[in-house]
Amino acid sequence: MKQRVITATIFTAVMLCGIYGDKYSFFGLFLLITGGTLWELFGLLWPEADAQRRLRRILGTVAGMLPLLLVAQFKTFHFLPGSVVIVLTLLAYLFPFALFLVELYLAAKEPFRNIAYYLLGIVYVGIPYSLLAIIATEHGYQPHRVFGLLWLVWTSDTMAYLIGSRIGKTKLFERISPNKTWEGTIGGIICAILMAWALSFWITDYTTAQWIALGGVAGVFGAFGDLIESMFKRSIGVKDSGALLPGHGGLLDRFDAFMFMLPFAWVVLELLR
Repeated sequence: MKQRVITATIFTAVMLCGIYGDKYSFFGLFLLITGGTLWELFGLLWPEADAQRRLRRILGTVAGMLPLLLVAQFKTFHFLPGSVVIVLTLLAYLFPFALFLVELYLAAKEPFRNIAYYLLGIVYVGIPYSLLAIIATEHGYQPHRVFGLLWLVWTSDTMAYLIGSRIGKTKLFERISPNKTWEGTIGGIICAILMAWALSFWITDYTTAQWIALGGVAGVFGAFGDLIESMFKRSIGVKDSGALLPGHGGLLDRFDAFMFMLPFAWVVLELLR
């Protein structure tokens, strides 16, 4: 218990400093989170530690970080000449396709499974965090947006656990997560919506309607994100995605709900402009 509290305290302090520092600390923080999450993911997909799998793990991590790196370049880091940026952008877009060539020369027995793993990292981890960066930097860097989205997901997750542990009886998805209940999940969604309504009075970047919609997205798709990560871990027979956060598992364990809800949050904000 003591270890969990210490880890949570340090983790919270790092997150707040990264988010509320400036746009550079924001990108630095989430580049680390993205890279760390991808490293965990590929470590689970390629658990054997031979040279080829280590190479795949490195390449997959780089490929998954590219969407966020591209957003960082166009939104924050403008010190490179335009022609260099164009070349680097083209190379970044071509890099995932270069992974096909890598598998051709590595001569694996199941090359397209490995290619599917690369693409999984880009879609499951890389794109959501790049969309978070777009949300955060629209019309200038706005740290409250990032904090608000995180707070909604954590509210939903915490209240779902508390309500479910007290009054939960009807299993939500027993095959994947035996402890989750409909009562807890619905309670978490309602609490996220109420929290979003409260946030609308403090964080005025978005209208009340936008915040309430974001609360619903955080509650619903955050719950799905948690279930999907549980499905993934069950499919490969592990309890935690990693040990980076003692007492709390890995980065994938901590950000599964947040990552999965981000694309839906971005869509909602685009629709409710």
